[in-house]
Amino acid sequence: MKAAVVLAGCGVMDGAEIHEAVMTMYAIDKNGGSYRLFAPNVAQHHVVNHITGDEMKESRNVLTEAARIARGKISPMTDYRAADFDALIFPGGFGVAKNLCTYAFDGPDCHVDRVVEEAILATHRAGKPIGALCISPVLIARVLGDVTVTIGNDRGTTADIAKLGGKHENKRHGEVAVDSKNLIVTAPCYMLDATLSEIARDAEAVVKALMELAGR
Repeated sequence: MKAAVVLAGCGVMDGAEIHEAVMTMYAIDKNGGSYRLFAPNVAQHHVVNHITGDEMKESRNVLTEAARIARGKISPMTDYRAADFDALIFPGGFGVAKNLCTYAFDGPDCHVDRVVEEAILATHRAGKPIGALCISPVLIARVLGDVTVTIGNDRGTTADIAKLGGKHENKRHGEVAVDSKNLIVTAPCYMLDATLSEIARDAEAVVKALMELAGR
């Protein structure tokens, strides 16, 4: 399976969740697949000090920050073409809800970055599977509406998914929600208390399910 992995920056509080991003890449590689990394070339909503949790008085770019995780090998989201890949995957992190969409601020009334939205729609139209970890299933529900996903068991987020037209399944670590009709695979990751090994298990479960849906 050749997967496109979308990063929302670098760091759980304002970008991509690094453990989830790395374990997703590891799971793809471990299971014989390959990947290419993408991120939108836009300004972060804000920058957070990951020691104190306080907002910092500086600005950063999502693509430039995501390149830290990618070791420089990353492309702007505008380069993504669904025809070139077997699956599209979104690791989590607050950057998904701040930089890829505005869910962190606007809840179910959020808007989605135009390029990210088109990538999701193009992949869905092409009949190719989409994976989403942690908070990312909210992004998928916002774009596609009537999909079945999991973010674990958080009641507030579950209620918002319903408002977006989606259906929620409570899942634990190692379990995935598979929407066979819409080819969506989701797992809770850090939406639940988690160890690094549990994140690795969730990421691998998503990747294996995507491979099965993609026929790889």
